[in-house]
Amino acid sequence: MITYLNHYASPLGQVTLASDGQSLIGLWFDGQAHFGSTITKGAVEQDLLVFAQTCKWLDLYFAGEAPDFTPPLRFLGTPFQKEVWNLLLTIPYGQTTTYGALALALARKQGRMSQSAQAVGGAVARNPISLIVPCHRVVGANGSLTGYAGGLEKKKWLLALEQPKE
Repeated sequence: MITYLNHYASPLGQVTLASDGQSLIGLWFDGQAHFGSTITKGAVEQDLLVFAQTCKWLDLYFAGEAPDFTPPLRFLGTPFQKEVWNLLLTIPYGQTTTYGALALALARKQGRMSQSAQAVGGAVARNPISLIVPCHRVVGANGSLTGYAGGLEKKKWLLALEQPKE
C-alpha cells in the first residue's frame, strides 16, 4: 500500500495527514508520540479529495464549530484498537468521558462483565487519527487531564475550544 501525505497548518502547529488514496489513515501533530504510525516507506506527497475534506473539517473545528461531517476514515490497527477508536467517535463534541467509562461500554458491547481500562488507555494513546477521532476528550477517573500524545497543553487547548462561548 502506498501512503499519501499532506499537511495542515493548525493554530497548535503543523499537522501531517496520511491517506491510502481513498480514506484518511493518519492525522498527527508533528512530533507527537506515535507520530506516523501508519505511514509506509516511500510515502508520496499528493493532493487528494480526502485531504481537501479533512482540511475543511479542520478549518471548521479550529473555528470553534462542531463539523457536521466526517471525512472517510480507515483504521489500521488491531481489532481491539479499532473497537476502541470507533468508541471514541461516539464522544460528542464539547463533552468528555473516562477510560473507565469507555472500558465499561466496550465490555457491554462485547457481552462481557468488564474490560481493562488500562488496555483501553493503551489503544486510545495509539489513535492514529487525532482530533477527528477525539482521544483528547478522554480524561482520568477524577476528571484530570491525563495523557495525550500531542501533549497536555494541546489537550487543554482543544477541550477549551469545544466549550460554548459566552
